[in-house]
Amino acid sequence: MIWYPYEQMKTMREPYKILDAEGVYLYTKDQKLIDSVSSWWCMIHGYKHPELTAAIKEQADHFCHVMLGGLTHEPVQKLSDKLQEYLPGDLDYCFFSDSGSVAVEVSLKMALQYNTNQGRKRPLVLALEHAYHGDTFKAMEVGDDEDYHFAFEEKTGVVHIPTEIAALEEAFEKYHDELNCFIVEPLLQGAGGMRMYDISFLKRARELCDAYDVLLIFDEVATGFGRTGNRFVADLVLPDILVLGKALTGGYIGHAVTVANHKVFDAFYSDNDRHALMHGPTFMGNALACAVALKGIEIFEREDYMGKIKRIEEISHREMDGFTDPRIKEVRIMGGCTCVEVHDGAALEGFQQFAYERGVFCRPFLKYMYSMVPYIIEEEELVQIFDVMKAWFRRG
Repeated sequence: MIWYPYEQMKTMREPYKILDAEGVYLYTKDQKLIDSVSSWWCMIHGYKHPELTAAIKEQADHFCHVMLGGLTHEPVQKLSDKLQEYLPGDLDYCFFSDSGSVAVEVSLKMALQYNTNQGRKRPLVLALEHAYHGDTFKAMEVGDDEDYHFAFEEKTGVVHIPTEIAALEEAFEKYHDELNCFIVEPLLQGAGGMRMYDISFLKRARELCDAYDVLLIFDEVATGFGRTGNRFVADLVLPDILVLGKALTGGYIGHAVTVANHKVFDAFYSDNDRHALMHGPTFMGNALACAVALKGIEIFEREDYMGKIKRIEEISHREMDGFTDPRIKEVRIMGGCTCVEVHDGAALEGFQQFAYERGVFCRPFLKYMYSMVPYIIEEEELVQIFDVMKAWFRRG
């Protein structure tokens, strides 16, 4: 029996069974659905992309996987080199893993050990209110989501603040001697409520981290590869550690990477074996994942995905700006993300089936109806998603 994620198994609705998928569409036995959420935000190239499929098949003809313990291979070397070239600043050192949650855990281990390797005890992490960084234990601890991890309420070693510069400055003034890092989802907080905030907050965070030698971590698992309308938020404000996942492989194979700068790496580079980073996921650097990631980055650049994202944002504003209903608290748009927040989550009960019957797959959560579409979506398909959203409120 499948144990499904984020569901009460006794009362959950029967999931829609997908028989095929291509482009932006999912196919069930009786419906053709636009995937408005890119399978949890990762399928930026859409489904069954011929070049991505071919990249996996070509690599599989050689080998599918070898461990990185004592071995290496060309696909992981090429991907590491590509990311070093592709990412801003001196984000040059790539530690691969098999999921975004694990990659976040690695970033937090790096930050703590960065200090212990230098003989400093700095146990605290600064994080944001409404943050979501994954479902593993330390990722849950630095998260502050509304309804996911209530069974694991006790949090130690973390301080949460709102996205307000005054609160940021106060936290650094009070805790800077104990902080090893500040971790954020930059500009767009995902599963904590699709919350959006201003770049000025991150610029001030960079200044304070520099002043107190606190590492700045950007969790761009969800925001990376264009979702905010920026290639990476790291292009605007440079972190010490960058975490990527989801769109890294275009959703074709689970993989992620934690990328460190020279300052972080140098704290581990030592004659002392105890200064090594003791972490090693079995599937890190998986050859199939690396091959498809390389092809995905090539397509992202060649097909002007940033131009596509700009067009998605323009259409989103055209269709959704000014849309109101007494049940709606706010409509928010940033890059390739649109969120309709309602006052009471009960206002969204039944919306998923309503959308299904109208040819759109949506997955609202808590008080949030949203879209994070594949970047290959056509205008009429995007408009159809927004028409379904608006029809839900207009039905009475």
